Amino acid sequence: MVALSEIRKKTVTAKEYINSLEQPFKEGVLARKWTYQLHTETVKQLKELKERYEVVAFSAAWCKDCAAIIPVLELLNDETGLEVRVFGGIKKDPLSHLHKWRIPPSPREIELFTVDKLPCILILDIAGNEIGRIVEAPKRQPTLEQEILELIISRERLRSMEERRQG
Repeated sequence: MVALSEIRKKTVTAKEYINSLEQPFKEGVLARKWTYQLHTETVKQLKELKERYEVVAFSAAWCKDCAAIIPVLELLNDETGLEVRVFGGIKKDPLSHLHKWRIPPSPREIELFTVDKLPCILILDIAGNEIGRIVEAPKRQPTLEQEILELIISRERLRSMEERRQG
């Protein structure tokens, strides 16, 4: 469990992250944003659940998968209100045999969350508990937003079962 207030202090919104990118990286990210269409039904469902979850992504300008994922997260934030925060500026550490990432400039949280590959998208509940993660690309659903929804719905089912058991 992590304090979401601390995460918010150390991260930027997806929009701020994209705006901070330099060319040619920014151009590719914006092209993806302008052409991507969110899954409509998924957006409706996520709007209903947005208050109970937050998305935290680890990203690097040099990462092609990040260039495909981060603009989708920004659109998702804009369309649903689901808060998306980004740890950017991730750098590999080619000189270390003990650490994959160079800290700094990479944030210490990259080790706290045991991030091995990028992008790494964490779905956290409002208490700061990780309820799921997506590494590199969606694995079970055809779109990123559908996979995020699947993880959240799985958590909601568990929560509902616990409430029934207790009440």
